[in-house]
Amino acid sequence: MSTAWLVLVAVCWGAVAGALLPRAAYRFSVPPGEAWRERCPGGHPVRGWIGRARCRECADTRAYGPGAARLATATAAVCATLAAATDTRPELGVWLLLAPAGVLLTVVDLRVRRLPDALTLPFALVSLVLLGLVALVPEHAGDWPTALWAALALGALYFVLWLINPGGMGFGDVKLALGIGAVLGWYGWATVMLGTFAGFLLGGLYGGALVVAGKAGRGTAIAFGPFMIAGAWAGLLIGAGAA
Repeated sequence: MSTAWLVLVAVCWGAVAGALLPRAAYRFSVPPGEAWRERCPGGHPVRGWIGRARCRECADTRAYGPGAARLATATAAVCATLAAATDTRPELGVWLLLAPAGVLLTVVDLRVRRLPDALTLPFALVSLVLLGLVALVPEHAGDWPTALWAALALGALYFVLWLINPGGMGFGDVKLALGIGAVLGWYGWATVMLGTFAGFLLGGLYGGALVVAGKAGRGTAIAFGPFMIAGAWAGLLIGAGAA
């Protein structure tokens, strides 16, 4: 399959997968310590986790969660760039399966500053399991033991940062770091460092912009998960392209 067709398939996959995220994003978007949403704003039960966030029983049937079109567009764009960078190597299947989860985590953290254990821990486990299977397939371009060690190392780094400044970093970031370390570690330690640095750089630039604009102080906490995920995405693009 040519790269162009591969990217097209990735776009279609991302668009479909992203369009199915709004209901999960709505249900997961609750403050820390609260149970997942089980009812729509009108009080009717929300059934299932996949699909649009729209209640047919309400008089006003407008969507009450994040827009399906925006999530579909974002997920399709992420999948397309990953496909273009990874080409036909087998680990692309892992990146395409994980991309919707990354978009979902980004949306939830931006909405309520929470990275649910129900997403971060399976993300780490699934990453390692799938990459372990890919390591058995010819023509892969990564190293599974490095992915495992990188997951532990990045998790330990964020754990130390959380101990130093628990008010500035949530424990959900520590758990997310396990999965991010795994995917970045697949392409080696240089990719781990690059993706990690990119996340801190993006988060620092955003926080600095808020301070300059007068919308935040130096001690204001921000949702850092989206920047960790964006940094990992950038690291993967460069790591895959150089592999």
